Amino acid sequence: MSRLRLFIPLLVFIALALLFWRGLSLDPNYMPSALENRPLPAFTAATLDGASISDTDLRGAPALVNVWATWCPSCAAEHAYLNELARRGVRIYGINYKDDPAAARRWIAEKGNPYVANILDPSGHLGLDLGVTGAPETYLIDAAGVVHLRHQGPVDERVWQRVLQPAFSTLENGASGR
Repeated sequence: MSRLRLFIPLLVFIALALLFWRGLSLDPNYMPSALENRPLPAFTAATLDGASISDTDLRGAPALVNVWATWCPSCAAEHAYLNELARRGVRIYGINYKDDPAAARRWIAEKGNPYVANILDPSGHLGLDLGVTGAPETYLIDAAGVVHLRHQGPVDERVWQRVLQPAFSTLENGASGR
């Protein structure tokens, strides 16, 4: 029995080493969205150009929903790439988050408009319903408006190729097969 006690520290060490090894394989920046595999929250809001839009208007084809603001440096870094994606035919809706609409209009006029529509969220209520933790965040929705994934941080070529584009293509192929 006393020999068995000698192995207890070794067993504890092995268990802790396995847990540590598993922890190293996890992405520390990944935060699952409570909306994954659930529809976008119901909303009706104004757009940057003065029209009205609701969650049902975002349905019909897979799309990206990009949360951005003029005060966000990372949003400025990703904006040119979003313009490129829009030129390639990717549908992108913008949510202008906790921002001044006049500043957002100037931004779009200067930097280009990759968005099918730009939803105003000056109070941040829509962002709160989405679970936004900060700008930029990008959600991938299917044709029915169901969220399939959320990416926190700027979208660039690497993020598009590794994270968003494979899922986007799967949704496009699934949508065209219906």
